[in-house]
Amino acid sequence: MVQEPTLEPEVDSLPERPLVRPGDILPGLIHLQPVAARPFFPGQAVPLLMDAQHWGPTLKAVAATEHKILGVILVGSERAEDAGPSDFHPIGTACRVHRVHEQGGMLQVLVECLQRFRLVGWVSREAPFSARVNYFPEYAGPPDEQVKAYAVAVINTIKELLPLNPLYVEELRMFLDRFGPEDPSHLSDFAASLTTSSKQQLQEVLEAVDLLPRMEKVLVLLNNELELARAQQKIRRSVEERMQTQQREFFLKEQLKAIQKELGLAKDDRTAELDRFRERIEKLTLSEEAHKRVDEEMEKLAILETGSPEYAVTRNYLDWISLLPWGRHSKDKLDLKRARRVLDRDHHGLEDVKARILEFLAVGIHKGEVAGSIILLVGPPGVGKTSIGRSIADALGRRFYRFSVGGIRDEAEIKGHRRTYIGAMPGKFIQAMKDAGTQNPVIMLDEIDKIGAAYHGDPASALLEVLDPEQNVDFLDHYLDLRFDLSKALFLCTANQLDTIPAPLLDRMEVIPLAGYIAEEKLQIARRYLLPRQVERAGLAKGTVRIPSNSLRALIEGYARDAGVRRLEQQLAKIVRKSAVKLLQGTKPPIEVTGGELKDYLGSPLFRDERRLSGPGVVTGLAWTAMGGVTLSIEAAATHTFARGFKLTGQLGEVMKESAEIAYSYVVSHAAALGAEPSFFEKSFIHLHVPAGATPKDGPSAGITMASALLSLARQEPVRRIAMTGEITLTGEVFPIGGVREKLIAARRAGIGEILLPEDNRGEFEEVPEHVRKGLRIHFLRRFNDVVPHLFGGDKTKRSRAVDSAKPGA
Repeated sequence: MVQEPTLEPEVDSLPERPLVRPGDILPGLIHLQPVAARPFFPGQAVPLLMDAQHWGPTLKAVAATEHKILGVILVGSERAEDAGPSDFHPIGTACRVHRVHEQGGMLQVLVECLQRFRLVGWVSREAPFSARVNYFPEYAGPPDEQVKAYAVAVINTIKELLPLNPLYVEELRMFLDRFGPEDPSHLSDFAASLTTSSKQQLQEVLEAVDLLPRMEKVLVLLNNELELARAQQKIRRSVEERMQTQQREFFLKEQLKAIQKELGLAKDDRTAELDRFRERIEKLTLSEEAHKRVDEEMEKLAILETGSPEYAVTRNYLDWISLLPWGRHSKDKLDLKRARRVLDRDHHGLEDVKARILEFLAVGIHKGEVAGSIILLVGPPGVGKTSIGRSIADALGRRFYRFSVGGIRDEAEIKGHRRTYIGAMPGKFIQAMKDAGTQNPVIMLDEIDKIGAAYHGDPASALLEVLDPEQNVDFLDHYLDLRFDLSKALFLCTANQLDTIPAPLLDRMEVIPLAGYIAEEKLQIARRYLLPRQVERAGLAKGTVRIPSNSLRALIEGYARDAGVRRLEQQLAKIVRKSAVKLLQGTKPPIEVTGGELKDYLGSPLFRDERRLSGPGVVTGLAWTAMGGVTLSIEAAATHTFARGFKLTGQLGEVMKESAEIAYSYVVSHAAALGAEPSFFEKSFIHLHVPAGATPKDGPSAGITMASALLSLARQEPVRRIAMTGEITLTGEVFPIGGVREKLIAARRAGIGEILLPEDNRGEFEEVPEHVRKGLRIHFLRRFNDVVPHLFGGDKTKRSRAVDSAKPGA
């Protein structure tokens, strides 16, 4: 805000002056017109545009006077309409109004700027503003030497500006029509008005009443304007030169094309593209249908205008067809010993999985080709499903292409978009064939259990055609609209679980389960593969970071207890990164990480030893999750004897709740036969809880575990250190469950060596690798009566006979 000017007393006596014409006498009381953009200078004729509604009364008041004088003065506010008396600068310019024209609610006013004035007293503080003023006569008389020097400097600077901006020429001509270069006062005001300086800088020039200080300020502004104009001209010249160069190159290229075409040395774009497509297609073995379609599209391309949309669509279509590997196959390396070496090189353990893969390859070797099969690798995250797919491709010597179908909701991702849509493209499988460059690559579909469905269609159903060996020989992509043979490709799929895969799709796959790794396998994998790989990725020399076996075991048990090795690799990467920092800080290699230092590198352990719950009513069960097998403690307690009842907690699913109800019904109805007092259940309110209540749980395999917990509570006898899994029926039959290998690994990890399994799972158990079964004592059960002898410490004779009968299967 500009401070309100200090009012000065009116001057009663004026000095003697020469006689003047009545029209030249300026009044002491004038109306004021605020402007917000920039001040006006004496000697100018300036058009002024203002709002008719707001400033119309001001101009009417001026028109009613004889002198027609209007005081134009700069204000500090953003808009002139918002200005108050405190916003007015103290010095402005008296102007004579010559012409007023109203159009569209705006007033166009032409004013002649005459002389500087100073506000000395307000008459009206609201629009129309008016005030008493004092005038500053313009400099008159011959200039002294110093003024002449400044005037010459101003004129020379203006001369330098003229070639840089043609607009200055017209303004200078208008100035010379009214004044001469020997008028330094008007010259300096004119020079200031030429510049694009800020309104505050221009107001300072207006307020410089003395001529020499004013000319100094103007010369600074002119020099700044000169530098700005030179920079603008330099930029403009650079842009023009670049445009001229580009235009020259364009014309020369066009001339060269025309000359080459006349001489027969070059072809136009359409002919060149047609020749390129023909050259590609000659190297391919297209089907009869594809040949016919290509000929039709080539004829269409030859007559279309190159700028038409249809030309681009047809060109892209031919480009896709000619880039596909029609009839092009890579030669398989059908060597079983080599395949075994590749699998052993890339993966430790997984002997059962390797054996299944080698069996599959052996059949292909006898047939002479490996094709027509879809393998599904199912297991927890981080067990090596994707890397096994790469190893299979490497063993066969085929190209490998992987894409994730997790979250795909549009069947066009599988079968392509029709060419009628803008931006249409073929589906993922045709893209895979193009990128692989052969018709028999190894294609991996990751996360097939997470494929979605939406209103766009059902991608899982679209996969049925792709993954069916009887149908994919004539796979039809919507974009190509041609039959393409996918039967020579080897399809590998990965999943974490089978439950979410549609049954018709699962029926077309050969399932190979990957259960997970035990601690000893993880130790070897970390030592042979993971740690060396992380050291190499960090750019460190081999052997720079050493982790002894006991430290690796502590790392696995405390920080990476899950079924896979992904978390283990992440923790090793963290250790290597912190070791790299230590090396840069001056620690001498090699850096050895001991078990006691793991906390410094990785923080507190993520996993702790499972709390061993004991006492009557507490039994350890085994469960399967998408992350692998886990142990699950089940607790039963009699809360009171006021009334009979049964309560369940632990965020159990519907199936698990039903298992608990069945277990309760069976134990209550057979309490006497099982060695419990029937009266216990008649009076007691039983509470059955599965700890870790924040984790959802479901499934039927905890039936015998729940029944055992209820029986232990009723007999008030603790259960031995034993784990079990199996489904129970109302008649006491023990039904089979799934995930045997994962559950055995979970028991080993928890240090439990004795396990109860359903008899119907004996075959599954015998397929578990020997190193997983080693050291485990397994009892197979047909009925719940077979469970009781193994639960409690007494009746050792019966228990030993039961163990002996289970030994052959174990």
